[in-house]
Amino acid sequence: MPTLILDPPPAGLEELLEQRRRMGADRHDEVWEGVYHMVPGPSTPHSDVAHQVSVLLDAPARAAGLRVTLEFNVGLGKDNFRVPDLGVHRELQWGTWVPTAAIVVEILSPTDEAWQKLSFYAERGVDELVFVDPAERSVTWLALQEGEYRPVERSGLIDLGAAELAQRIDWPPSPSATAEE
Repeated sequence: MPTLILDPPPAGLEELLEQRRRMGADRHDEVWEGVYHMVPGPSTPHSDVAHQVSVLLDAPARAAGLRVTLEFNVGLGKDNFRVPDLGVHRELQWGTWVPTAAIVVEILSPTDEAWQKLSFYAERGVDELVFVDPAERSVTWLALQEGEYRPVERSGLIDLGAAELAQRIDWPPSPSATAEE
């Protein structure tokens, strides 16, 4: 359930945010042009797929002189940033904020906002986006062309494509299959 709290913040909100920071529960939280998005941690299937995708991207990325990382802050500061599941980078950057990435990977969840991030990533010059949907067992690969993301069959940066990546993922059982067991 999306919730937007307009200023002034209600009593207890700052304490809640501080508690999330202390517990590390804010690792996935994002700020979209000054609006705080409180994001829950990933489910086990989400995390499993993210790990597999990281492993599957590593060899082709290294062969292309690139590096794969886990979650990171794409943006220039605390007032406007996103936290993708994975990134492929031309060079590793130190610090909290990474201005761009060669490839950003988003593992989709049922209430995910990932598809709403395209313009943000385009503004930051992210070359390619990969959306991995465990529920649909699908991979969508997009490349930035003339300021917009368009579907591509294969990456222009690494030797891998959407169909090959989808085929190599050991997809978790669907929720309906799990419920039947």
